Amino acid sequence: MLFTSLVFLFLFLPVLLLLYYAFPKKGRNTLLLLFSFLFYAWGGVSYAFVLVASIGVNYGFVNRINRSDATRKTWLYIGLTFNLILLVAFKYLLFFLENYNLLVSWAGSASALMPLPKILLPLGISFFTFQQMSLLWDVYREKQPIPLRLSDTALYISFFPQLIAGPIVRYNDIIQQIDHRRESPELFESGVKRFVLGLFRKVVIANGCAVMADNIMNRNTTDLSSPVAWLGLIAYAFQIYFDFSGYSDMAIGLGRMFGFRILENFNFPYIANSMQDFWRRWHISLSTWFRDYVYIPLGGNRKGSYRTYFNLLLVFLLTGFWHGASWNFMIWGLFHGLFLLFERAGFAGLLRKMPYVLRWGYSMTIVLISWVFFRIESLPAALSYVERLFVPAAEPQLLLIQQLDRERILILLLAILGSSPLPQLIYSYFADGRKLALSWVQAILMIIALLYSVMQVNAGSYNPFIYFRF
Repeated sequence: MLFTSLVFLFLFLPVLLLLYYAFPKKGRNTLLLLFSFLFYAWGGVSYAFVLVASIGVNYGFVNRINRSDATRKTWLYIGLTFNLILLVAFKYLLFFLENYNLLVSWAGSASALMPLPKILLPLGISFFTFQQMSLLWDVYREKQPIPLRLSDTALYISFFPQLIAGPIVRYNDIIQQIDHRRESPELFESGVKRFVLGLFRKVVIANGCAVMADNIMNRNTTDLSSPVAWLGLIAYAFQIYFDFSGYSDMAIGLGRMFGFRILENFNFPYIANSMQDFWRRWHISLSTWFRDYVYIPLGGNRKGSYRTYFNLLLVFLLTGFWHGASWNFMIWGLFHGLFLLFERAGFAGLLRKMPYVLRWGYSMTIVLISWVFFRIESLPAALSYVERLFVPAAEPQLLLIQQLDRERILILLLAILGSSPLPQLIYSYFADGRKLALSWVQAILMIIALLYSVMQVNAGSYNPFIYFRF
């Protein structure tokens, strides 16, 4: 079930909201838990058992770690290993077997080939597995045991707004809200606005950019002129940003409707002026997860330059691999890791001396080129696309003027505005002394955005969700 589906918008969410606010406060968490399992089971009942079983097993690990004795570190490692095995079994086993078979074939040992099982990837397994690993770590780091109920742990892991596509919510950031949150009309209103904004960003901007990107990037590169290749790449960059940030906006908005305050996941990454700045703004919940649970435990930058560089590259290799069982994702991660390494090795000092426009141009060039490897799975095809960005085709069939019409230009303008803080700055400038008038304008715009988004959903327009496959 997608947030952008009519079933969710006009059945699941309204029914849940009516029941939630009709229930006494003591029963609201149970209601949310039941509806969260229903939401997940909608996408596949069999894999709902995977989620339930993993929650139960991890709750057992939490109870063992909570005991202040000499075995708590052992149980932490056992718990982390269990979660990694679960993730590898469903997400990476087929990748490892395929590459093993490829090596065996090259060696001429056909008899050693392994059969390839059919494995369906459970929705959101990367997200809820990482949340359970952070739960184990956070409980282990507490100096005093923390009493945790199974129902609270289950709701923390399975809360439907962030269950299948993030953000990755930390145990420490949400656990107190499960029993001590306070719903309010103001918070609910802000949640509705944030949800509508996310819906519009996803259904209108991301999906509009997806049509442009797919129409160009799915073609043979010999058909593309260099400007068209850049247009396709820019459209894809906007697609993936508004796809995921729009989903995060909807998740944050839904959380507020039920009294939860979920932390921000994006902070205008496309205005970044370095790769370090980009990763402080892009997918914040993932980058901070790897920083706190992988980079720092490996030693961070405390064990000398070479160990720091190794840690950086390893973390970004894993960051790429987290996104999918494919070599192109690892190349994407290493690509980012190399430039972060260069900046840490001294290039950051040179960057700070440059004008902002040059720093921004450098950052966006790196980010855009990296998206080629994220989007195109074949390495030769990805390299061919990168070449087309800089080397004109002999006889291109697609020219820039053919790819742009009024609707696409409008979508691109909305994407440019929506990926910058300019609308917020304009609103803040005019809000002083005019809050009542602006609230009406904002309400009208929200109604228009909601109606137009629903019309797009009802029309069955192109509606891919990039991050669902992760």
